[in-house]
Amino acid sequence: MKADPKMKTDPKVEAVAVTAPPSKGSKKKLMIMIGALVIAIGGGGGIAWHFIHPSKNAHKEVKIETPVFVQLDPFTVNLQQESGEQFLQVSLTLQVENMTQIDIIKQNMPQVRSRLVVLLSSKKASEIASTQGKTNLTNEIIAQINKPFAPTAPPQKVLGVFFTSFIIQ
Repeated sequence: MKADPKMKTDPKVEAVAVTAPPSKGSKKKLMIMIGALVIAIGGGGGIAWHFIHPSKNAHKEVKIETPVFVQLDPFTVNLQQESGEQFLQVSLTLQVENMTQIDIIKQNMPQVRSRLVVLLSSKKASEIASTQGKTNLTNEIIAQINKPFAPTAPPQKVLGVFFTSFIIQ
């Protein structure tokens, strides 16, 4: 059989002869590329969504409560003897959780003062003169005042003790 000379010069014939059906390997590559494209678009969309609509936790307003303080009248107590008589004169301020705690403490002030007099008068000057001694005393004061004033009452909520005057003689 002889080839027709027209077929070689006809562009339609050449195009048909060159084009072959796609192989199975190229379909796999195409599917992988489409899958990667879908993942990339989805990931980019997720990141964009995160920046456009940030989570509720990211912008929570932090409410800073104003500290609530109650100042106590000064205390003067005899300290435990080490070398002669020694006295402690101390003024302190309590930080409490809220205004309700101030009312509870003021209503029970005789118990508060009694607890503190007993605590303070049980100390030696050498125990409370140092910074660590004052820190320990602060923790003991908080523990004493936080004890409920009545058997069925809830404990108080004293958060801190601040010495405004501290004199040992």
